[in-house]
Amino acid sequence: MVKIVGIGGSLRAGSYSQIALELAAKRVEVLGAEVEVLDLRQMNLPFCSGEDEYLDYPDVEQLQNTVKAADGLILSTPEYHGSLSGVLKNALDLMSFEQLDNKVTGLISVLGGQPNSNALNDLRVIMRWVHGWVIPEQIAIGQAWKAFSPDGKIVDEKLSQRFDAFAQSLVDNTRKLRGID
Repeated sequence: MVKIVGIGGSLRAGSYSQIALELAAKRVEVLGAEVEVLDLRQMNLPFCSGEDEYLDYPDVEQLQNTVKAADGLILSTPEYHGSLSGVLKNALDLMSFEQLDNKVTGLISVLGGQPNSNALNDLRVIMRWVHGWVIPEQIAIGQAWKAFSPDGKIVDEKLSQRFDAFAQSLVDNTRKLRGID
C-alpha cells in the first residue's frame, strides 16, 4: 500500500493551506493510499541549526521517522513574500537525504492574491536537491478566501477536478517510482 505523509506550512488557525492539504489527503485516501497528516501547529520543532540530532525536541525525531517511512509527500504552503513559508522550509531543513531521498511529492500553494508558481517552483528546487520526485500536477490557489465554502469545501468545479487529477497523479506516480503494486 502507498503511504503518503502530508505536511502543511502554516501555523494559522483556519489556514487555507491546511484546508487544501486535508482535501488532497482525503482524495488520495479514496484512491487506496494510507495518509498521515503531520500538523506542524501541534509539533514543537526548533529552528534548524544544522545539528545532526535535536535531543531536546522529540517531535524532530517523529517528523523524520514519519517522513522516512513514507513513499510520498504532499507539501502545502501559503505563499509569503513570493515563496514558501518559513515554517515549511524549517521542517524540510530538519530532515536530510535519509528522509527525503526518492520521495514522490505533490505540491500545493495558497495565496491571497493572484495564483502564481513561485512557492511551487521553490519547493521543486528543494525536493530536487534532496533527490525527491515532484509530480507534474500542482495546485496554486489564488484568492483563497473565494476558493472554499465556510465548511471547507471547494467552490469551483474546475479546482475540484484539479484536486482529483493531483491525487490520481500522486498515487499513480508513487506506485510507479517506488515499485508498489
